[in-house]
Amino acid sequence: MKPKLIRLVWGGALALLIAANAWAASKEEINAEVREAVQNFYKHTSAGKELAQKAAGMLVFPSVVKAGIGIGGEYGEGSLLIGGNPVAYYNIAAASIGFQLGAQARSQIILFMTENALAKFRRSEGWKAGVDGSVALATLGAGGSIDTETAKKPIIGFIFSNKGLMYNLTFEGSKITKLDK
Repeated sequence: MKPKLIRLVWGGALALLIAANAWAASKEEINAEVREAVQNFYKHTSAGKELAQKAAGMLVFPSVVKAGIGIGGEYGEGSLLIGGNPVAYYNIAAASIGFQLGAQARSQIILFMTENALAKFRRSEGWKAGVDGSVALATLGAGGSIDTETAKKPIIGFIFSNKGLMYNLTFEGSKITKLDK
């Protein structure tokens, strides 16, 4: 990839992040949106609800907006829930290049199934999916059950809209950073 193109991609991603920070939500707004997203998640998958109840921590991004015209980016804010209570706030961001046109919003939930996976995430300065931890993307099988191999992973991710779980999406390349709120 040419250096000029690389600078353009990162410049676009930086502009998206600066704009997103200008509209940063308050803790109260994030908490309300997170509660709504969790309720919506539980409506779509009882298997996801069962896993969430067993998880050491649940990172919820109620609205991750992805937009692009050739060069794209995505951004969202959310909170880490432990025992159902918010303990810290985070943002998720990613940049991409390639054929893309339009925008979409979706919710993303990451379950840390072990204390070790949760501790490693919380210690990180900026956690990158696929580098600092592999997120097994959950898909539903017959009867709404989650694949048994996926259910055994230490970090499980769900991506969904108000219509249900979304497929063929990934967390890879997304950077998650703690917010000071």
